[in-house]
Amino acid sequence: MSEADETVTFQGKDDGPVAPATPEVDESKKASTTPVLVRFETNLGAFVVKVDPENYPITCRNFLAYVDAGFYEDTLFHRVISGFMVQGGGFDTEMRRKETRGPIQNESGLGPIRNTRGTIAMARTSAPDSATSQFYINHKDNAFLDDGPYCAFGRVVEGMSTIDAIAKERTTVRRGMRDVPEEQVIIRSAKRVEDSP
Repeated sequence: MSEADETVTFQGKDDGPVAPATPEVDESKKASTTPVLVRFETNLGAFVVKVDPENYPITCRNFLAYVDAGFYEDTLFHRVISGFMVQGGGFDTEMRRKETRGPIQNESGLGPIRNTRGTIAMARTSAPDSATSQFYINHKDNAFLDDGPYCAFGRVVEGMSTIDAIAKERTTVRRGMRDVPEEQVIIRSAKRVEDSP
C-alpha cells in the first residue's frame, strides 16, 4: 500500500531510509497505574500530556518506553492537518523513518478517553494492532476515530496553544507524503515530569 492510499492518521510503510535503532529502554522504570505527565519541547513551544496507564497499560508502557529512551528527541511532527490532528514521533529531521520496536495491541475503547480535541492517541497502519512509536494529537473532536479504532490514551493538560500553532503551519508534499509542514516542526525533547500526580 502506498502512502497516498493510507488514511492521514496511519503510519506509512516505505517512507525512505531507516535511521539507526533506538537505544535499549531503561527497565528500571517500573510500570505504574498512576497518571504520568510528559513534557514535549518543540521549536514552536512546549506542551504537556497526561497519560492514563490505569486504563491503557500496554499503550502507556509502550509510549513511556520511547519517552524514557529519548526516542522522540529530534523527531518531527511530519503530518499536520488543521482542524483534524497533528502527527509525529516516527521521522528524524532528515525525514528518515526511525527504527521502532514491534507493534502493540490496540486498547481503544478500554477506558474513558476518546478522540476529542487535545487528546493524544496512537497512529497506526490499517491493521488495528500495528501502533509503534507514532502518535497524534487531536486538533478537534474526531469521534469517528474511536470507531476506527484508534487508541486515545491521554490528553494535553498544558500548552494546547502550541498544538494550535503547529496545526497552523503551511504544509507541502515531501518524499511522497502529504501534509508535511513546509518549515520543520521539531520535537527537541520529550521527558517525564518528575512530580507527576
